[in-house]
Amino acid sequence: MTASPSRVGILTDGDFSEEQRAAADWLAARDGIAIERVAFDDLAAPISDASSESSTEVSAESSHPSPDESYPGLGVGDRRSRTDPLRRFDALWWHRAAPIAESDPLADAAEGIDRYLAAGGGLLLTLRAMASVDRLSVESVPPDRVGEDSLGEPTGVLWRSLYADHPAMASLEGLRHHVRERGTVPTVRYERVLPERGEPLASTLRGDTAIPDEVTAVSWRVGEGDERGGPGGAVVGLGAPVLFADPPGIDDHAHDLEVHDPDAPGLAGTRDCLVAGCLRSLAVDDGTPARPTDADDMRRLRDRIDDAGEDGPGGRPKYHLTPPANWLNDPNGLIRWDGRYHVFYQYNPGGPFHNTIHWGHAVSDDLVTWRDEPVALSPSPDGPDRDGCWSGCAVDDDGTPTLLYTGGNGRDQLPCLATTDDPDLRSWEKYEGNPVIESPPADLDVLETEHWRAEFRDHNVWREDGRWHHLVGTGLVDGGGAALLYTGETLTEWTYEGPLLAGGPDAGAVWECPELLDLGDRRLLHVSDYENVVYFLGTVEDGEFVVDSEGVLDHGDFYAPQSLSDSNRGAEDETDTERSLTWGWLPEARDVDAQWDAGWSGALSLPRVIETAPDGDLRQRPADEATDLRTERLADGETVALAPDDQRRLDVSGAAIEIEIEIALDDAEAVEISVFETPDRAEHTPIRYARDGTLSIDRTPSSRDPRAFADAQSMAVPPYDEPLSLRVFLDRSVIEIYANGRHCLTSRVYPTRDDAVGVSARAEGGRAEIASLSAWELGEAMPTDGD
Repeated sequence: MTASPSRVGILTDGDFSEEQRAAADWLAARDGIAIERVAFDDLAAPISDASSESSTEVSAESSHPSPDESYPGLGVGDRRSRTDPLRRFDALWWHRAAPIAESDPLADAAEGIDRYLAAGGGLLLTLRAMASVDRLSVESVPPDRVGEDSLGEPTGVLWRSLYADHPAMASLEGLRHHVRERGTVPTVRYERVLPERGEPLASTLRGDTAIPDEVTAVSWRVGEGDERGGPGGAVVGLGAPVLFADPPGIDDHAHDLEVHDPDAPGLAGTRDCLVAGCLRSLAVDDGTPARPTDADDMRRLRDRIDDAGEDGPGGRPKYHLTPPANWLNDPNGLIRWDGRYHVFYQYNPGGPFHNTIHWGHAVSDDLVTWRDEPVALSPSPDGPDRDGCWSGCAVDDDGTPTLLYTGGNGRDQLPCLATTDDPDLRSWEKYEGNPVIESPPADLDVLETEHWRAEFRDHNVWREDGRWHHLVGTGLVDGGGAALLYTGETLTEWTYEGPLLAGGPDAGAVWECPELLDLGDRRLLHVSDYENVVYFLGTVEDGEFVVDSEGVLDHGDFYAPQSLSDSNRGAEDETDTERSLTWGWLPEARDVDAQWDAGWSGALSLPRVIETAPDGDLRQRPADEATDLRTERLADGETVALAPDDQRRLDVSGAAIEIEIEIALDDAEAVEISVFETPDRAEHTPIRYARDGTLSIDRTPSSRDPRAFADAQSMAVPPYDEPLSLRVFLDRSVIEIYANGRHCLTSRVYPTRDDAVGVSARAEGGRAEIASLSAWELGEAMPTDGD
């Protein structure tokens, strides 16, 4: 059981309001807690030396206005309080429902509160008091939503699973808790921005709907501790509607201001448990988590998720790159620097949802084992990237690593630049002249939407013919998606040249994440159109792309790929190793609630080598280094005859394995390979190859979890040379398939049973043969402390 603060100072900036009085009454009624009223005016008074007989003490009054009333345990302070009157409190609580006027004496009180926090004190800010974190020097970015909400349904907190062990949750079951169902309530939360220093603890629950991007509880660690050591002070901000002066719901009228049984709390009881738990967190070591800032912090995040999560079928991938916790989407800034591979990615430190994007960072020496690095880019509170640092790329500018990325601010999204002289690429300096392109081309009718003044984002930059070239994704009014070409002598001055390629009205409204790859005699341009990654093979002539052929890079859960050119893999390798390595984002195929409960979202594909075949068609295969993941051979070139309609269990199993398989249809209509299969086949995922050349995945029987998507995915696999050759990578919740070294289909599935590890085969309507079956157990890409 965690300790509770025994003495709490109730901060006031004037006479108690009815709401503040009710909150003080509630706290005074709790066993073992003594409270005192602390006026801001008194905090502004000078502090005398401890040896002085004329020391000035902080006011210690009843929270009621009449002087003859007091709360249990009311004290007059001790010798230590004469040097710092607040030091006698285990925690301070400022609870305020009314707006805070600029004329309030907060600035004068802030110095005393800051001194108290620096000495290791704890501060709880509830309702509108949370909006004052910047004026208290706790935080540089205040909540951007401060006002009132008129509740139409029960509202409360959506607690992060990452911090399910936080003291605020000690007396509550689960992560979703309503605290009020009616009335007009104060609203304080982070929506388009996140705190720069604070760690989000909870978002918003409205009815049964999770609203992850409305962050309503945050914790901060401040100061460096006093002479006794310790981590410094702790602050918790709670903007959820925790009101005390009137019942939070109809069912609670009979229990107004009553402390409920935590086993059956009701709305008022849930509020009580939540607020008491937040106060409790301020009185225990490490009870208030700090914002992760370094590589060790990121590793601890990964450890927390892995310790609490599932490591079997349906869980977090084992050898595909995932974020340490929270959210991942597009791979960004891929570069090999000083012999190490760096993968940056779109990252939201606020939780497993897409909002307020930063750049996450992972590094590898071998493309197999990866290490989490600190966040590389964060939004600047006063910059053109205030609302997010979105997708971009990395280049070597004559020895200087440089990032071009999209900065979001309000309804604008424009290119920004950052550089570093850090050989580890951890710290970046943003260009003072950002954005480097101030607006989309004036003579182009760029699409405007509800959210954006212009759909104009995502960057691919390369050096060619002595100049920089720069692609930006966009959408054109009545013209569909397009990739716009700029050129420049430097990375900060750009000239618009025109569309490299425009898809026309049938090509998708917006093209995101355009990238142009040089494959030798031909070039590959790929774009992401909200649904698919479409590629074009052809040539560039006079600044325009001439299309020879086109297709889809991956027919499943794969989006926004980005590549790096790897032309020098090491001195030992004497062969020509010029290659393009491509990673794609593997989005989740389950709903928001499932992602929230998991505490993480998103993975990256294995690095792929993209090249052209002698016949000119596109080839894709895993990077050769993927074989280094193999730890144990499970099957070695086995042959399996399949009788008509006979379900055959194969001697291969596992949740994180690689399978190489060759399938000959003979006279069968199709062959079905089921993976992630339970012994009773209650859960299984069929991979079906039909005579018409269709390869499909049916996710309907994959999972008993109703939050998992159950649609089918398919692609055409022309029978170039029978038998069909497949490399199938199974990684807990990922299926990544390479067919004939040309076609890719990636899928996300979520089996719920630990025994969903089997593999079986069946021939439909005739005989077939597995001409060769090999399989391996695969190792860990980002080992945690226990591995």
